[in-house]
Amino acid sequence: MASRRTEKFLKPQMLKRSIENYLKNLTKNRSDYMAEMTGGEIVAKMLAKEKIQKLFGIIDGTYFGFYSKLQKENIDLITPRHETSAAHMAGAYARLTGNLGVCMASNGPGVANILPGLVVEQAEGNRVLVVTSSRRTGIMYPDRGGTYQCFDQTGTISQFAKWSEAVPSVDRIPELMRMALRKCYEGRPGVVHIDIPENIMNGKFKGNFAFQEPHQYRITDNPDPSEKQVAHAADMLLKAKFPIIHAGSGVIHAQAYEELEMVANLLQSMVTTSWAGRGAMRESNHLNMPMVHIEVNNKIRNEADLVLVLGSRLGETDWWGKAPYWNSSQEVVQVDLDPSILGANKPVSLAVQADIKKFLTKLYEHLVKRKDEIELEQRKTTIEKFVVEKEKHRAKLNQKLDDMDVPMNPAHVASVCNELFPIDSPIVADGGNTAIWANFYSEINTPCTLLSTFKFGMLGAGMAQALGAAAAKPEKPVCCIIGDGAAGFHPQEIETAVRNNMQVIYLVVCDKQWGMVKMNQNFSLRPVKTVVKKSLDEHENINSDLGEIEFDKLAESMGAHGERVSDPSELRKAVERSLETGKCAVIHVDVDPVKHMWAPGLKYFKDMHAEPKGK
Repeated sequence: MASRRTEKFLKPQMLKRSIENYLKNLTKNRSDYMAEMTGGEIVAKMLAKEKIQKLFGIIDGTYFGFYSKLQKENIDLITPRHETSAAHMAGAYARLTGNLGVCMASNGPGVANILPGLVVEQAEGNRVLVVTSSRRTGIMYPDRGGTYQCFDQTGTISQFAKWSEAVPSVDRIPELMRMALRKCYEGRPGVVHIDIPENIMNGKFKGNFAFQEPHQYRITDNPDPSEKQVAHAADMLLKAKFPIIHAGSGVIHAQAYEELEMVANLLQSMVTTSWAGRGAMRESNHLNMPMVHIEVNNKIRNEADLVLVLGSRLGETDWWGKAPYWNSSQEVVQVDLDPSILGANKPVSLAVQADIKKFLTKLYEHLVKRKDEIELEQRKTTIEKFVVEKEKHRAKLNQKLDDMDVPMNPAHVASVCNELFPIDSPIVADGGNTAIWANFYSEINTPCTLLSTFKFGMLGAGMAQALGAAAAKPEKPVCCIIGDGAAGFHPQEIETAVRNNMQVIYLVVCDKQWGMVKMNQNFSLRPVKTVVKKSLDEHENINSDLGEIEFDKLAESMGAHGERVSDPSELRKAVERSLETGKCAVIHVDVDPVKHMWAPGLKYFKDMHAEPKGK
């Protein structure tokens, strides 16, 4: 028998009311599920899914809907003083961490400012995603004509980047972001660009936004080599009399440092590197032949009957792999993620498109089983010959350190830093001759701690690369050795280091001239006098001299610690005091301008610009 309450509930009017309430609640719940967010927030959430922790760029109202949501997604925004610095910070961060570096720029002027940095990071092969805003839909793509702060941003960037596209509507942000992120991880690392109109970036939209995990839209594991390829490579390496390994920056991006050293030790194969690949293996290992020993490198490459090329394009700084710098008849095994470069500059016997770390791991496992077949004694005898030559060249280079004249010989700068900074501190080399001196007097014994623009030679990038390195390794002081010409491009980034509590020690090598250019002028204008006198008089050069900037005082004006030193006997104490401050410091280092101009290895740098005569 039904209760009175049940009878009352079942009355038609009560049933109607219950249904209405149910439908009302259903509609309300559905409205809650249909989240409202800005287009920029969609981007921020997708970056969070990619485990992005830091982002570099300057704030602007055209993408407030993006950067205002970063903190909510636990992404730190680090703002430099110039957009091109954001690109270099992202590139350095990516290189040192192995993660994706992300930067941003606002439409028009902001994008114009970031262009130089993007060009460099694409050339250097660093994995960088740049997010930009553009003017609202309907007035650009194409430009209506006279649109304020408007130019063809995607058209310009697409000329050099891996991928560059504009988002036409909010519903396509997830699709195009997934495409951009796929491109970031395809082949050789480089720059990928996504452009979002300000009304889409800042506008609020309701929708059923579903955010996929990275493995659902891109590869998260690079391809393995086949067993057949590994076995073939092992056969060739075991049969060769003097096989060597040539490591490029692909080894660094694959973070295959340990695997490279294990294979080299097992095979007793010497390792040479491209300039960009320096730091792929610790240089205290006698098998590593740093690029600074250029003549010995050339001899090794000519004696080798087989070379295993890992992640290197064998570009111009490697003489395109041609004679007389390389043995033209040697066999070549080339391993790279980018199939377009396999065999492109030097004919190969075996081309392998694969992840270098996976290739070396499998190769090591294969070689261990056959280690009795390795002709160790024969290889060790050949290796010892080259090690002796390397040591003789190092001793000759180190004679510069006996020079205690004032102002100092620039060799002292990198040498002292090499002793005083922690072995795993990042070191940045920037400037023409300054970068050469920094490279020739540094020994890299922790993999992936050297930063520069080896491919592009971009002056001034080091100011921001040091900031990116500090963001990647906040527990370590960063050493940046930079010329006064290069430091003059972006000195304002000292304030960025101060504001973000980054311990970057900038050693500004000051010779008050465009040294490398001046050297070329000297030989072009008065070659005989240049050889005899080592330098021309001031009036005999064309606009190659610079005025003085007191970088120590400039640093102090921005809140950094400042030092100035010209006596080499005082340099060590200046560096020690700077490190002890625990904050950003700038050491103005006065060097002898003539000695600085005659940097080591200039002959080979000049030769590099001539086409090799061999095949």
